[in-house]
Amino acid sequence: MSQSDYHLIGTNTRYSSWTARVEMVLEYFQIPYTNEVLSLDQAGTRSPSAKFPLLQCHSLGITINDSLAIVEFLADRNPHLHLWPSDPALRALARSATAEMHSGFMTMRSTFHTNFIAKYTGNIPVSEDAKREIKRILTIWDNARRVTKERVAQNQDEGFLFGKFSIADAWFWPVLWRFRTYNLPLDNVTPEALEWMEKMWSDPQIKKLVYGYYRQAEDPRTRIEKYEGLFAEEGVVYETFPEDWVFTVPTGA
Repeated sequence: MSQSDYHLIGTNTRYSSWTARVEMVLEYFQIPYTNEVLSLDQAGTRSPSAKFPLLQCHSLGITINDSLAIVEFLADRNPHLHLWPSDPALRALARSATAEMHSGFMTMRSTFHTNFIAKYTGNIPVSEDAKREIKRILTIWDNARRVTKERVAQNQDEGFLFGKFSIADAWFWPVLWRFRTYNLPLDNVTPEALEWMEKMWSDPQIKKLVYGYYRQAEDPRTRIEKYEGLFAEEGVVYETFPEDWVFTVPTGA
């Protein structure tokens, strides 16, 4: 396989959660690839579904659309990398959690748009539907960590959802941003879920991706106005997080 066998076509990952997910899998598992960043208005000319990301595999002469299909393809092509957990039960649960994230949580997606560096402060409206989805997300994280601790030896558990980093962690990564961006309620969070959150924010390889999000933000051409300054009518203050921000466990959690 050549060094440039895979070519990722996506949008700026500071806004594009689906491109960010695939990028995270490629980067974390150090799968060689080239990439191309396009603006949203170019989607119709480059993507058959008018959506991103796309992955081109030159050796097979194919282009794959849909982020989950892309990472499943990468898992098939790189079985030695264990993109899914090796334990059969954990692998099934990881796939289940990933699929639920891929097709669900529509209120979260439509209300709290992806914007990595943004910080919203104030009375952010959280509907009952959003609260139910938040509770479900926190439950998934808690269950994943609890089952993993039961099935994986302590010295083999790296603190990710299912022990070692997997596609499931990449899929929930942009959701974790939303908790930070919009200061979403953590009323039902457990110590197990908080452990995972802390692991994700502190992991060195993930921090390299964070560095890239901030570098994107330095280029005004990457700015997408419709994702900036939301909830202004509710008096919510829009700012940005400093690059040296560090996750701390919420008081009373």
